[in-house]
Amino acid sequence: MSRPPKRPAAGLPDKETLLAFLRDAGSAEKTDIARHFGLKGGERRALREMIRELEADGALGKRGRKGFSPAGDLPPVGVADVVERDVDGEMYVRLVEASEDAPRALLMPDRGGKTGPAPGMGDRLLVRFSKAVDGWEARLIKRLDSGANKVLGVVRKSNREVRVEPVDRRSRDVLIIPPLLAEGLKDGDLVVAAVEKGEHRYGPKRGKILETIGREDDPRAASLIAIAAHNVPMGFSEAVEREAEDQELPSLKGREDLRELPLITIDPVDARDHDDAVYAHRDEDPKNPNGWVVWVAIADVAAYVRPGSALDREAREKGNSTYFPDRVEPMLPEVLSNGLCSLKAGENRACMAVRMVFDETGRKIGHKFVRGLMRSHAKLSYEQAQAAIDGRPDDVTGPIMEAILYPLWNAYRCMLKGRLKRSPLQIESQERRIRMAPDGGIASIEARVSLEAHRLIEEMMVQANVCAAETLEQKKTPLIYRVHDAPSQEKLFNLADFLQTLGIPWTRGEPATTKRFNKLLDQTRDGPHAEVVNEVVLRTQMQAIYSPENVGHFGLNLDRYAHFTSPIRRYSDLIVHRGLIRALGFGKDGLTDREIAELSSIAEQVTTTERRSMAAERDAMDRYVAAFLQDRVGATFRGRITGVTRFGLFVRLEETGADGLVPVSSLGGEYFTHDDRTHALVGGRTGVRWTLGRSVEVKLVEATPVTGGLLFEMLSDPDPRDPNAPAPRLGMRGRGGDGPPQRGKGRPGGPKPRGGKPSGGLKGVRKGKRR
Repeated sequence: MSRPPKRPAAGLPDKETLLAFLRDAGSAEKTDIARHFGLKGGERRALREMIRELEADGALGKRGRKGFSPAGDLPPVGVADVVERDVDGEMYVRLVEASEDAPRALLMPDRGGKTGPAPGMGDRLLVRFSKAVDGWEARLIKRLDSGANKVLGVVRKSNREVRVEPVDRRSRDVLIIPPLLAEGLKDGDLVVAAVEKGEHRYGPKRGKILETIGREDDPRAASLIAIAAHNVPMGFSEAVEREAEDQELPSLKGREDLRELPLITIDPVDARDHDDAVYAHRDEDPKNPNGWVVWVAIADVAAYVRPGSALDREAREKGNSTYFPDRVEPMLPEVLSNGLCSLKAGENRACMAVRMVFDETGRKIGHKFVRGLMRSHAKLSYEQAQAAIDGRPDDVTGPIMEAILYPLWNAYRCMLKGRLKRSPLQIESQERRIRMAPDGGIASIEARVSLEAHRLIEEMMVQANVCAAETLEQKKTPLIYRVHDAPSQEKLFNLADFLQTLGIPWTRGEPATTKRFNKLLDQTRDGPHAEVVNEVVLRTQMQAIYSPENVGHFGLNLDRYAHFTSPIRRYSDLIVHRGLIRALGFGKDGLTDREIAELSSIAEQVTTTERRSMAAERDAMDRYVAAFLQDRVGATFRGRITGVTRFGLFVRLEETGADGLVPVSSLGGEYFTHDDRTHALVGGRTGVRWTLGRSVEVKLVEATPVTGGLLFEMLSDPDPRDPNAPAPRLGMRGRGGDGPPQRGKGRPGGPKPRGGKPSGGLKGVRKGKRR
């Protein structure tokens, strides 16, 4: 029998009064609450107990590290980040100081059109929240980006004036440069300009040039623009360069000698650094018949980049290397990334290695870490290793087939049994690679061919990462996990709604599992909806992040996972290396007490820098693709509708994987409304439909390399009206439709929508996916 609730002590609010206060305040910390109600001593202890009870009942939620607010509530006004874009291109925001399970809000279109560029993924905004029938909505008040008063653009000179036109296709901030400030500028210069403060209320804003970063016609312009637009750090300070050059060659002191192990590297053909090596052999233990031993050796970056050093500070600021088709902005100076920390064939290198043992079913039954000195016995490309296994060895692979390559492949096929039983998510992403010509132009855009050699290295790296997380947990050493949460209920309901429109069953009540998603993907793989189902399942997933708190990795279907295998290019992995050094007593250069206290902020930092790099890489790819297609304006292409929004259709081309927009204004002579349940644009007069996943033919109308924008004209006919749908009503609006529905004009062009792309367009290919 439960006890009746205690009567509140004098001065202590009851639960309803406390919740009412928090609703009015938006959020508050315990000390703020106590101060508001004038609580002291025992009353403060009673308040803490009341807060714990409200949390246990689900009535109270965390806001930031110390704050609290009523569960599911949002304040009237707050600072929020754009955290997600759904399958239709709609953007959602989440309060900055909110927990991951706090409600998100649909970002509504700006009514007045006075807030400047349309927000994009990762932007920080000041918004006004309101509760709608189907969830929370957010109205943009203003953008809070630190660089909001800066414009990255191209100089356009005429007889009358000098302008800076923004390279961001969402921006409308054209700046006029006064003549006295425009001396030396040339038409086509890429510049960073600042908006001048003043009383110029009408017409274009005035600006001044802060920096000239290159030329519009430079083949490297796409990367330079992306670097500047996303504030990707470039180069290194003199102190860091000196520190990197002063490092000594590795010795055996304090290390295990692994130089006789025939470890080899397998990397992309154009890789400049080699941070992992592998080797496998039969387990000779009679207790493990048909078992395998797999070695993974990783460059010992922690031996050179020590806590608190200049190298460490800049590596932490960069967070990771950023990769473009024509260049790399590395996390570490080249003397380390391409020198002492690169596992070059025939040279002694410091390493952290893990010896893993698998039984004949592919289950890992043991592992051990060592800090060693190794010497790579061969450098292979993926294609070279695969050709050898397929019966086409060359001068390098021929001599090592029996001793190295065959054992590696046999060990992988054993490990594959365990992977298949684990059933990680089997999403097939469309990945392309841009090949650069010697003159800096684009030679070709090619689909990546997935080889068994890629999957072999990937699985061995995944297992090494699991070993790192397990060891640190066993040694009770704090670490940064790579976590990937399960999809939210809202996303699963949206998936169910969409699959229903295709006649594919998906029970709403069942929990999300990778096996369930894989069954859906297998069922549709050879059918007409394979690509769109794959795309929608991908967009249903949460984004992986770094965190000192473990929630597992849903996509890989693993209980614990940490990044260990790429410390040359990811700061998160360097932290894990230091944790292992501390936990296993490998030296004095391990994780410090100060770093342990800062793990939350480090995890947040490296998550942010990873997102920054992904956005910069994606933008550069868009611009390179637009440059590649610029000479084909007027050509026709086959494609597929990958996004349906109020302002038009996003189409991905089969040939290049490039994404472009078909504006709603070019779709025909009637009004179109957005049906968010079926992911379609529906004609208000005839009911004809443009639906997600539909194969179409389009004509390229415009390609703008400086912005990365592609504009298409639709050549295909729409689908007929759905006979089961209600009769079309002129003026019906889809979700979030403020104002009249969009009207087609029967021609391409018209004002360009200022929205962004749906996620998941053309992707770069390189070793080590961000999992």
